[in-house]
Amino acid sequence: MDAVRSGAGDPGRPPRLLQVPRGLAAPGTADPVFHRVLPLDALPPGALRRVTVGDLDVLVVHTPRGLVATDDRCPHMAAPLSLGTLDGCVVSCPLHQGRFDLATGTTVQFPTTGGLDADGVVHPPRANPAASVRPEVPDHKARVRAATRVRRLRYYPLRIADGWLELGLPAG
Repeated sequence: MDAVRSGAGDPGRPPRLLQVPRGLAAPGTADPVFHRVLPLDALPPGALRRVTVGDLDVLVVHTPRGLVATDDRCPHMAAPLSLGTLDGCVVSCPLHQGRFDLATGTTVQFPTTGGLDADGVVHPPRANPAASVRPEVPDHKARVRAATRVRRLRYYPLRIADGWLELGLPAG
């Protein structure tokens, strides 16, 4: 595995595997069962791909810093991140423009709807400076939006074997 980790950017060498950020491993992945999910050449640099194993959708990304796998759902309101965009290591949600750093697991830009971060800190909705200001109506939808928590990203282990990317999932 060390040879795989050291091959970042070298022609003819496999891409690097990013380390799972501390404390953000998906539950049950300490002793994973690996599933062959994607030929390595199907994930060129800058690519976002959804892979599905059973009923679990996982986002696999080839960032400039290496390969990474996380749930294919925005930690805000579960939109598929695989339909978003990638800028370096930062993936943008296609629904509410939240931006998340895949190398660290941090929220780079809170979603436009505001709400609570993973630690319970309130973030107000972001306004488009070009739009006319509209007062927030304290209706049920606004209360739900304000109470929506942005969870932390959860990561899955990856490995490269025989030209394939293998995804580690919980056993059983």
